[in-house]
Amino acid sequence: MFRSLYNWTMSLAAHPHALLALGFIAFIESSVFPIPPDILIIPMVLAARDQAWKIALIATVASVLGGMFGYGIGAFLFESIGQPIIEFYGKVEYLEDFRTRYNDWGAWIVFIAGVTPFPYKVITIASGFFELNFTVFSISSFGARGLRFFLVAGLLWYFGQPIRIFIEKYLNILATIFCILLIGGFVALKYLI
Repeated sequence: MFRSLYNWTMSLAAHPHALLALGFIAFIESSVFPIPPDILIIPMVLAARDQAWKIALIATVASVLGGMFGYGIGAFLFESIGQPIIEFYGKVEYLEDFRTRYNDWGAWIVFIAGVTPFPYKVITIASGFFELNFTVFSISSFGARGLRFFLVAGLLWYFGQPIRIFIEKYLNILATIFCILLIGGFVALKYLI
């Protein structure tokens, strides 16, 4: 199932309406779809490097809007739609863990999930279900998704084809390292100030 979805998504990058497809994929990926928009961003930027920032902006805005839709699923349709989605991704056990941490760390949970390979849709739905402040959720989502997509587009714009191989091979590791460094920096600042 995932291979056919992946192949279908890759074929969209060459389509004349690729930007619309990217917006659609970024939107639904934030609430239900398993394939991240990065796989469209990479070939699109490599094909039209002068459009890199536009591509990243469309992915960011659509992803944040999709995240808001996921938030709505969690807030209003959790039992009928949200819970089955979370079960599909095998993340039910994370819900109770999130419940205890959302009051203090909700913005960071959203931010980290928005940058890392953790299924972002689980966090968008959980944020609505646990009633994370919508403004906090939106700002964290915009920051995380913008960082992720603009970083990928920027690296592709600057380095071109050689960086594509590097990103595809190490994206999950790079995102995780970035989050560890970011959190480590904030923890260090907390204890130094």
